[in-house]
Amino acid sequence: MKKISIVFLILLISASTLLSQEDNEKIDIKKSIYSLIGNTAFGAFIEKESEDSTTKILKQEKEKQDKYKSKINDLKVKSVPLWQSLIMICVGLLLVYLAIAKGFEPLLLIPIGMGGILANIPVANIASLPVVEIINGIPITLSSGGFLGQIYSFGIETGLFPLLIFIGVGAMTDFGPLIANPKTALLGAAAQIGIFATLLGAVVLSDYVPFINFSLRDAASIGIIGGADGPTAIFTASRLAPHLLGAIAVAAYSYMALVPIIQPPIMKLLTTEEERKIKMNQLRPVSKREKIIFPLSVIILVALLLPDAAPLIGALMFGNLIKESGVTERLSKTAQNELINIVTILLGLAVGSKLAADKFLRFETLGILVLGLIAFSMGTAGGVLLAKIMNKFSKEKINPLIGAAGVSAVPMAARVASKVGQEANPQNFLLMHAMGPNVSGVIGSAVAAGVLLAILG
Repeated sequence: MKKISIVFLILLISASTLLSQEDNEKIDIKKSIYSLIGNTAFGAFIEKESEDSTTKILKQEKEKQDKYKSKINDLKVKSVPLWQSLIMICVGLLLVYLAIAKGFEPLLLIPIGMGGILANIPVANIASLPVVEIINGIPITLSSGGFLGQIYSFGIETGLFPLLIFIGVGAMTDFGPLIANPKTALLGAAAQIGIFATLLGAVVLSDYVPFINFSLRDAASIGIIGGADGPTAIFTASRLAPHLLGAIAVAAYSYMALVPIIQPPIMKLLTTEEERKIKMNQLRPVSKREKIIFPLSVIILVALLLPDAAPLIGALMFGNLIKESGVTERLSKTAQNELINIVTILLGLAVGSKLAADKFLRFETLGILVLGLIAFSMGTAGGVLLAKIMNKFSKEKINPLIGAAGVSAVPMAARVASKVGQEANPQNFLLMHAMGPNVSGVIGSAVAAGVLLAILG
């Protein structure tokens, strides 16, 4: 984990010399490093700049007012042409069709598609957010909002749903392959290069395309798509760029569903036939004690080094701990089934509520879809290329195909790596080896999100 954090920090600091803020000033690298370190357990040792109390109060008040205005604007009747609403209803129907007919992430695309259809029904305001104003110290509800807006406010705006999803994911994840072969964590880290490269790409796109204007916070949210981790993308976007949440979520889950189509051509392009035939030795058995110590160690390490990633990593490791402890079978089964199923329904509907025509039918949406594909492709390539480099210095060869599983689409990316390996050599069984970088990719994307939140959030 420490190595992963260092890699991400170096990438981000290098990228920061090229990025410009919205006011056309370059990022202050020193300030970025201080911000990152200040958000760790070692922040107490850094001398903090004193901020005028009046300035701080005004800043906090402005943030509250901006959030309040966005909700008030959400209440207003949108002057959206009927044809735009019809287009978005068709988009929702398309998502439902792809889920049912093609099997693309049906558990999420059906709720998202249905949420998009409901959000675009004229006049109904099903997706409007609840608005509460404090008058003389008493909270007054101006509007209870539509039912999708209530779900969004409760689960997405607070960041709760992605965390509950991660508890379920942790309860279904086996970190044994990663523990047995720790160096595969580097492949998971390398696959996150797509996040930071796309962050750069989004800013460059804003500079050269007249109709697209992404801020640095927008670019960071878009970059997370490269991690191929839907809950992490939603968690990050809800904090940094909630107005882009619908497009980012649809892009993230669409590309996760397209893993079997997108990855194989990239994997074959970057490897030779001989490399794809490399057989790997069977992994050593991992004891129960190791599997229990691992999530506890990761939680403590992340809490010290990167507290902004602690909610995601903590939820993931908690879910894994109740699975591996062997004494909470009921909790583990609940997390794997009832909990994750209920939250998946609510999460999909809430995300779909952001597919309203006035928020989705923009040039920025096309930019997000293109950048998301680039991010995902670069993440796949990064893992494969690092595996090839590691083979230059390692006696025990690694099949480069497992590097593509570094994107955190669990377990689909690992299955794709195994399938492509068996096409080259029918006796090549790479699934368990690919699970190492696959699960480390989940940790890696959460760490990357934590780094971006620490600096930009």
